[in-house]
Amino acid sequence: MSARAKMLVVGPSWVGDMVMAQALYRVLVARTPAPEIHVLAPPWSQPLLARMPEVARSIELAAGHGELKLRLRRSLGRRLRAEQYSEAIVLPRSLKAALVPWFARIPKRTGFRGEWRYGLLNDVRDLDRTRLDQTVKRFVALGLDANAELPSELPAEWRPRLFLDDANLARLREQHGLGGEPVVALMPGAEYGPAKRWPAPGFAALARSLAQAGRSVLLLGSAKERDLGEEIRVPAASARVRNLCGETTLGDVVDLLAAADAAVSNDSGLLHVAAAAGTPVVAIYGSSSPTFTPPLTARATILYRGIECSPCFARECPLGHLRCLREIGPGDVLQAVERALATPRALAAGAAGD
Repeated sequence: MSARAKMLVVGPSWVGDMVMAQALYRVLVARTPAPEIHVLAPPWSQPLLARMPEVARSIELAAGHGELKLRLRRSLGRRLRAEQYSEAIVLPRSLKAALVPWFARIPKRTGFRGEWRYGLLNDVRDLDRTRLDQTVKRFVALGLDANAELPSELPAEWRPRLFLDDANLARLREQHGLGGEPVVALMPGAEYGPAKRWPAPGFAALARSLAQAGRSVLLLGSAKERDLGEEIRVPAASARVRNLCGETTLGDVVDLLAAADAAVSNDSGLLHVAAAAGTPVVAIYGSSSPTFTPPLTARATILYRGIECSPCFARECPLGHLRCLREIGPGDVLQAVERALATPRALAAGAAGD
């Protein structure tokens, strides 16, 4: 058994949040002595957690988003008693998220107040939305003393930074013929809903312009976004534009993004993956807010119109016009990409403080 104290973190259910949670892990390992961190998380998240050197073990919780599965949580919690965790941090604010640490009899169980979790948590924190005005700050705050002051901007040493698999990256470069030309990754999806998605015709026009300028364009996303990728690839009408949506693992996407010279993304999970992979990103925001979930890198250009109805945080545009995204033109995005490509990576790395 490890001589270090063990800590269980109940991880979030969204890709972007799972990436941002690495900031918490980096804060925790800076403790003296540093704890051994285990993360309880959905099966899909295992490739991401494997790229976080701070995480000693990932534990699968095979419950879908919103599923209670009380028997499963009770059984898992009882099995985890053998780990003798000294502390648990529960990132989601739901009642069900707090069940496993309680069943595991972990002495200290920290989380924000919410959904009648009294008793399940015994270190209950009030969520001060003014002080904790970003998702990542809320995660980090749970790893600090209740009244600890947080910096207004996340320090470079706390920013998520995913470990890269050099051998896998070499395989992917060969498989997809990546080498001489600059590579731009486009991530047109957003699991949350269409109010976060810059329209496909804009991505198609951008892909066409990049291909005509001699850039290789990779469309990245899940199998559910395969058709969306085709809506972009076909009008782009270039062999330089490849639709890899659904053809890669999440680990592959981390490495492909690390190989890319720039990435364009909606406010989605893959935006945060790209930022944590060290890729210069052009981030397009519509219904959400770049102040609440910004890409955690200094290598970011944010395109956000901030019109009178933004941010509404809706899944679909409640007014039906989607002006917040439609008013961002392909030319605006292309200019931002070209500026990113013109900045040497070494200079960008220095600016990022990595």
